[in-house]
Amino acid sequence: MSERSDIASRADIVTLASTFYRRAFADEMLGPIFIDIARMDLEKHLPIICDFWENILFRTGVYRGGAFAPHVMLNQQVALDWPKFERWLEIWTGTVDDLFAGPYADIAKAHAENVAHAFSDRLALMPRIEFGLQR
Repeated sequence: MSERSDIASRADIVTLASTFYRRAFADEMLGPIFIDIARMDLEKHLPIICDFWENILFRTGVYRGGAFAPHVMLNQQVALDWPKFERWLEIWTGTVDDLFAGPYADIAKAHAENVAHAFSDRLALMPRIEFGLQR
């Protein structure tokens, strides 16, 4: 087994995010949310998510979006409860661990855990509007 290096560049982030989404799209719990409900266009989304992680890890300032708002809208269609965030976190952490090791990899895992808890907690406090959709 080869020794894993740390996340060191945008190219590493692209590898991490691409691998993560390939796994998440194939996941029994998360795949239908990404594919059927969010109808995520990965080609369009990947540069944005890579900007997000590049900013988190390397403080580049390239990400100017708001990551929470799309989750609020998606939560109106399917309850984004803790088990879904927990599964997202398991896949993310596993992907980081499979590909990288080091301080930046640790930051990527810790930040993902913080985001998962913060988003889950905030969404749980928000009312959901019923449109005959899955709760």
